[in-house]
Formats: sequence, structure tokens, C-alpha cells
Amino acid sequence: MSAAARGTPAPAPFAGFPARAQATAIPNVFFSDVLPRLADPAQVAVVLYAFVLLGAQRGTPRCITSDALARHAPLVEHLTRIATADGGRRCTGPADIATAIDAAVVAVVRAGVLLTLSVRAGDTSRELLFLNTPADRRAVESIHRGEISVGAPVEEPPSRPERRSIYVLYESLIGTLGPGMAEELAEAERLYPAQWLADAFREATAQNARSWRYITRILERWASEGRGDAKAHGDPADDSRYFAGKYGRILKQRLDR
Repeated sequence: MSAAARGTPAPAPFAGFPARAQATAIPNVFFSDVLPRLADPAQVAVVLYAFVLLGAQRGTPRCITSDALARHAPLVEHLTRIATADGGRRCTGPADIATAIDAAVVAVVRAGVLLTLSVRAGDTSRELLFLNTPADRRAVESIHRGEISVGAPVEEPPSRPERRSIYVLYESLIGTLGPGMAEELAEAERLYPAQWLADAFREATAQNARSWRYITRILERWASEGRGDAKAHGDPADDSRYFAGKYGRILKQRLDR
């Protein structure tokens, strides 16, 4: 089915590169070592547009944020076309694309392509993204030493266990995450306790059922019938907070199927 048939206008043919066009420097190692590791098109797009935005900066440090990526119109248009391809998925709003960008950023940081540093200035905190290059690694170290002022680094408490986001759980069990799945995962994260999500993924792994549909059925069954440790973690079926909240109607609809 063509893009026009799906309701997405096809872009006009490219007119060709102009003379003396502005260029973005991308190391050859990206094509030999990085690109083969990025199976998800959204991750590839985020890295490429990170090169563009970072390459346009001058001075030190060169860094961007996920918000800057989410405001970059060519990246948003590209991810929207990915999301509407192959059947016309419904998740194409600004919030959906921003969620997809956040998920892709998490993945490429975990892959070692980008570096991340949380800083705070007054009551505002933000997460900075750097390329994993020697110069940018030195810049991050300088920020930690207070030699570069972009805000106070926010250090994670060493005793705090790492929380695996639903996006990480999904990619570790099922596979790469595309923009079309981002909203479904975000909705599940709003509906169910974090421990339930981790346990549902764990049960699916034990049953060798690597399917998001299987995992959602586990969660819906627990919410409807309860579970043995429901009192320890909080049982949505017995707790009116889960039905009184913003997404209570969605959860009730799922349980009534």
C-alpha cells in the first residue's frame, strides 16, 4: 500500500544537493561499528540527528537534550513516517514521538553511542547528551570537577538499585522498540505498578512467551483476579486509586473485555 493510500502524503522527489552544501561530520567508525548494532530505525535516526545538532554547536561543552531532539522538525517528520508505515499505526502525536525519542535515547546511551549527564540549576534539572568521544568525555569530567558551569551534576545514590524501565524490559525480552509501541508501553507503565511490570516480563521469560500480548494478559489477569503477593505490591483490583485516576477508565475497559 502506498503512502498516499494510507493517508500520508508522499514527499516530493529530492531536488539534489546544492553546491557547497553545509556538511555534518560523521566518523567512519559509525558505519563500521555503530550502525550494525542499531536494528531499530528510530535509534539510527536519533543518532544521526544528534550528529547534526551537536555538529552545529560551537564551544565547549557540546551537548543537547532529548527535548531538543523532540523539537527538531526533520527528526519528528521522519519518525512520524516510520510510525505510520506498514499499516498506519495510530501513535503519531507529539507526545508519542517524544516518548519514542526518549526510548531511542535510552537504547543508544546503553549501547555506548551517547553519554548522558543529569544536572540541576536551582529547581530545574535536565539531562544532557554528549557524543561518546574523547573530547566530550573530558568535558563531562570537567563538569563533574566544576571547571565547566552548566549546572550541578546530579549523582545517583550508590545504594539505590537501578530501575529497569519498561522500554528496557521490552527490548531485552521481545526485541527492538519502534515508535508504534511507545504509547502502549507508556500506558502500561501508567496503569500498573513497576514491580508488576518486572514480574510479568519475568513470567513471560520463564514461559518462553516473548510476546507483548502475552504480557498484557498476565497484567490484566492479575488486576482482575489478584495475585498471591497482591497485598505486598498493591492490587489494582482492590484499590480504588487505580480506577479513580486519569487512566481508570482505560483499565476498567481492559478488565471488562
